[in-house]
Amino acid sequence: MNPKVDNYLSNIKNWKEEMEQLREIVLSCNLIEELKWGVPCYMHQKSNIVLIHAFKNYCALLFFKGALLQDEKGILIRQTANVQSGSQIRFTDVKEIVKMKATLKAYIFEAVEVEKAGLKVEHKKTEDFPVPEEFQNKLNNIPSLKKAFYALTPGRQRAYLLYFAGAKQSKTRESRIESYTQRILNGIGFNDCVCGLSKKMPSCDGSHKYLKDKI
Repeated sequence: MNPKVDNYLSNIKNWKEEMEQLREIVLSCNLIEELKWGVPCYMHQKSNIVLIHAFKNYCALLFFKGALLQDEKGILIRQTANVQSGSQIRFTDVKEIVKMKATLKAYIFEAVEVEKAGLKVEHKKTEDFPVPEEFQNKLNNIPSLKKAFYALTPGRQRAYLLYFAGAKQSKTRESRIESYTQRILNGIGFNDCVCGLSKKMPSCDGSHKYLKDKI
């Protein structure tokens, strides 16, 4: 048991009993406990296997390579349609967790075996992601935009395609594309820092660039 996780659990307000029960089950599977991304994470040797996290309406076990599990009980859920590897098992009551203890342990042990076997999730390539019609029209009409977009790394291209395609209505897709056109022309990724201050600043709009003067 990791003291950092002890501290984390002592300070949470929602799903505390459920998360403590999940922790007990995962620890019984002989995994290493760490606090990563601000939540309890469990590892086999140096490989991440599963983490426990909480949301407003549920808490969950997230299997990093859930896509490779057999899921005989049909209980794994992808958090969003764009997630390719991880899968969750969600809970809203501690009694559910206690009842599923044997099943959860079986899934955890299977996840460990997947890791031991060195299996990897085959992710979709950038060319497998559809280009929204509105964006394709923009690329066709603005050669410089097309050149700039395909000059981006595959990961940056995917981020834009997912964001644009994520809008259900055409007007919203067009609005998103318009808002990010100049960013693409500048060679900046969707999650890149536009002012250059921090590569780890997601979706930076330049509002913290004044900090440069203080460094």
